[in-house]
Amino acid sequence: MRELFYLTKRNCLNYWRDRSAVFFSLLSMLIILVLMVVFLGKMNSEDLVNILARYGGERDAVRDGKNAAYLVQLWTLSGILLVNAVTVTLTVMGGLVQDEAEKKAMAFYVTPVKRWKLSLGYVLAAWSAGVVMCLFTLAAGEAYFFLEGHELLAPKSLLVLCGMIVLNALVFSVLGYVLALSVKSRSAWGGILSIAGTLVGFAGGIYLPMSLLSEGVQTALKCLPVIHGAAMMRDVCTEEAIRVTFSGLPESAGDVFRERMGIALTVGEHVISVEEQVLFLTAYVIIALAAAFWLNRKRRCE
Repeated sequence: MRELFYLTKRNCLNYWRDRSAVFFSLLSMLIILVLMVVFLGKMNSEDLVNILARYGGERDAVRDGKNAAYLVQLWTLSGILLVNAVTVTLTVMGGLVQDEAEKKAMAFYVTPVKRWKLSLGYVLAAWSAGVVMCLFTLAAGEAYFFLEGHELLAPKSLLVLCGMIVLNALVFSVLGYVLALSVKSRSAWGGILSIAGTLVGFAGGIYLPMSLLSEGVQTALKCLPVIHGAAMMRDVCTEEAIRVTFSGLPESAGDVFRERMGIALTVGEHVISVEEQVLFLTAYVIIALAAAFWLNRKRRCE
């Protein structure tokens, strides 16, 4: 397995040494942060405070404002983790496109190293880089919450969230590999990255909450892994914050918020559980692996 280790290391180093690649892989995350700080975050917090105020009763407006801001920030952090899992892995997978375009891959093909190890080297590099960047983002978010005086996520929630990060990074690493096999030039891959960086914010229900989208768009998004990856992480991150924010109100108030903000996804009257979302994402990995196997066989026959 030494060959696999060195291939993965080589692909990782190619990404980390390219500062522009690292920056542009995080550009979507930076755009979301700017939008949330300048506009969307404040708007969502104020809307939530207004909803709480409408229920009447003895409520502390200052405390509601703080709780609402923290809840929206956790919701945003979950979306950013998903965005990083997509954009970082796709950027690293660009190394495969570059190697093919510059004919470097031909040098690997004439060596005794098996083709599956070459392929796995790209996938593992994208997977590991995606996991590392997401964990760094999570740590930075927790540090920010601590400095702001908010409660940190429980150890159990952090452990579950880390597992979800690993799964999401794997999903988009394998999907990115399948996509990269179909691309022949670096310029085409750059265009794909630009489109993916733009669409992931919409597909993940980050720029616009699910309640603002039409039924048809919501149905289409529920067929994609992006919204499920975001929803499952939002569920873990916001569970306690929702309980605190909506304390003293009917349980249905929190349920409505979860559904409108894309934390809880439904099919008809059925609420999709986290376990079902894990199975859904795992199915995507299996299908993508089968597609990658078929594409590799097709390329060898050409």
